[in-house]
Amino acid sequence: MITDSEKTRINKQMDSKKTYNLAMIGFGGMAGHHCTQLLKKNVPINISGVYDIDESRMEAARARGLYTYCSKEALLSDKNVDIVLIATYNTTHAKLSKEALLAGKHVLCEKPVTVTSKELEQVISLAKAQGKIFGVDQNRRFNKDYILLKRCIEKGLIGKPYVIESRVEGSRGMPEGWRCQKSLGGGMMLDWGVHLIDQIMMMYEDEKVTNVFCKMYSIHYPEIDDNFHLTLTFEKGLTAHIEVSTNTFINHPRWYVLGSDGTLQIDDWSCAGRIVKPISEDKSWSADISPNQAGPSKTMAKRSPDTINTVSLSAPSDVEDNLDPVYRQFIKAIEGQPLQIKPEQCLRVVKVMEAAFLSSSTSGAIDTQI
Repeated sequence: MITDSEKTRINKQMDSKKTYNLAMIGFGGMAGHHCTQLLKKNVPINISGVYDIDESRMEAARARGLYTYCSKEALLSDKNVDIVLIATYNTTHAKLSKEALLAGKHVLCEKPVTVTSKELEQVISLAKAQGKIFGVDQNRRFNKDYILLKRCIEKGLIGKPYVIESRVEGSRGMPEGWRCQKSLGGGMMLDWGVHLIDQIMMMYEDEKVTNVFCKMYSIHYPEIDDNFHLTLTFEKGLTAHIEVSTNTFINHPRWYVLGSDGTLQIDDWSCAGRIVKPISEDKSWSADISPNQAGPSKTMAKRSPDTINTVSLSAPSDVEDNLDPVYRQFIKAIEGQPLQIKPEQCLRVVKVMEAAFLSSSTSGAIDTQI
């Protein structure tokens, strides 16, 4: 847990010379989450106001004491606004990002940053031409379960991973509204898939994805994918299985990793889990097949417990798992430092999702160089 003194130290490290004014286009659930975090004043950002096409959401913003603009144009023409947060339907992200950049604003866009790679390439090019920072809220790079997994792999605690399984599963279906509409960018690939793919891609940023296979399901929502199974193959042999489901009543572990020297499992968001690895070889093969629960099998007989070591895992205490790190790296980029969450990294993720949609529609694996 990040203490108040630690927050103060982190804020001082920013050494920001000003407070930035941010305006929000869209005030749905995620924008409300941004609002809650920004109002804590952990980062030097002031909320200038909000615009949403839905009057009920404008009322919700006013109820929180926020100024509401009469139009999108009024927001974009406000010379006091430094940053525009785009938190609207997925299919509108590219258009609104371009408009905000052309208005001379820095832009932070919700994920998925765009629904096509062509759109994102255009936005990246425009941001460079305008001399403005264009960032993406891939905030789950700062999730505790992900950081725990990444650290264990980087320390070599299970040797070289050859299979990583990442799953997010629920049983309540999908919220009503735009998430269930294909025309607005609904579906689980664009909702949760973008995060899980991004996490894997960041762990293996220097390796290309050479093959993509995806099966999408529409169990209860005919327009969009409410479940999917995605398999990525990386050029050095790693296989990543990514699954998202809204109709699962017995969950798999959040993470399950097979390594050359052990197995890692993280059960859920609490980060409870374990690493099991051998401390000696169990080569006591006999000529005869002894009775065991697996039936007549030598290979799958239970291992002798004195040949393995189990290490319990728990949540890292030094990880700041909220939106503050996203905003800090964005402000630092405005002030001249490199972005940590680069739109070019997100472009790889969008290309993987495009290949996943193509794979599902053709029922075949797609060879790639992403």
